[in-house]
Amino acid sequence: MKGMILAAGKGTRVRPITHTIPKPMIPILGKPVMESMIQLFSAHGIKKIVVNTSHLAEVIENYFSDGHHFNVQLSYSYEGEMVDGKFVSKALGSAGGMRKIQDFSGFFDETFVVVCGDAWIDLDLTEAMNRHKEKGGIATIVTRDVPPEEVCKYGVVVADKTGKVTSFQEKPAIEDALSTEINTGIYIFEPAIFDYIPADQEYDIGSELFPKLVEEQVAFYATSMDFQWLDVGNISDIWGVTSEILHGKVPGYPIPGTQVKPGIWVGINTVFDEYVCQITPPVIISSGCEIQPGVKIEGPAVIGANCKVETGAEIKQSLISDYIHVAGAAYVDNKTVFGDYFISHDGYTQSLSELDAVHMLKDRRQTQPMVGSIGSIPTYVPSDPASTEEDILNQ
Repeated sequence: MKGMILAAGKGTRVRPITHTIPKPMIPILGKPVMESMIQLFSAHGIKKIVVNTSHLAEVIENYFSDGHHFNVQLSYSYEGEMVDGKFVSKALGSAGGMRKIQDFSGFFDETFVVVCGDAWIDLDLTEAMNRHKEKGGIATIVTRDVPPEEVCKYGVVVADKTGKVTSFQEKPAIEDALSTEINTGIYIFEPAIFDYIPADQEYDIGSELFPKLVEEQVAFYATSMDFQWLDVGNISDIWGVTSEILHGKVPGYPIPGTQVKPGIWVGINTVFDEYVCQITPPVIISSGCEIQPGVKIEGPAVIGANCKVETGAEIKQSLISDYIHVAGAAYVDNKTVFGDYFISHDGYTQSLSELDAVHMLKDRRQTQPMVGSIGSIPTYVPSDPASTEEDILNQ
């Protein structure tokens, strides 16, 4: 079985974060969201994967390389061109990207799965593929039932009693929705699907390919499955997803670090003493951090890797990305701090530079070198130096 991950979009709804990283590389608790998709593929025997890229393609390729660290084989299909010595992105649409790969190598020579690279799911892919084969169709879309009040956020899929898709509605008003089954961006195809995708042009799966299949009455089915699905379609979703995980609503998502107290996780090589800080869980303090005495952190909150938080700082229900230096006079309340950006949980974004707040929140690497050099001993520092990690866990 083969797979494809859609990763060529510009991520306009997640700006300004996607000015520096592509959407599939947005970290959820320190892990790029696309990494979870690769791990899901691998767990279900899908070891040969092509990723279409365009916007900031090198960030994805440099991180995942050929995939051997993830026990898969990865290849990349870049959508763009060289203009005046510079790469210019030119995305072909989800279906157009599939067709480009097929025309190049004939890669899709058996049943294959296509997923979006900007969501986390715990779907039983093997079961989904079995259902696809049982129907014998050319395409299957995995759907998920949502409460009626949420249908306006998604593409709605309408199917008959046999599961054959009859129509689509793109983000309909609640009163106009014909179904509560939504498109999750998970598709299973047969190679014959390329008979319906034109070559050398931009073409979309949801808005063009699927309506064409319905119009031509092709054997195209929907299968509804119950699974957890965390989408980072909008900038506000980043905090929403993080908060759900910290509150225990996503039991399948791994939380990094060691749980030193109920609801408090700490990474390695971190200097932090919970007895001289005021910590209200749930809170994650990532590896390589320095949390000085007297810091107040109210969860849900995440302190990214290699951060420094000075005495007197207060962080409430916020997400601090990697390498941020939080000054002692800083008060961060219901915000995501990402690089130079200060983002409210509703998505409103401000620049730290424009706010003249860089003296409060800045990149730690600009002020001092990292102390955690190669060869240093990774340790969690308790208040009692004689304590062991086991002692702390048993308190």
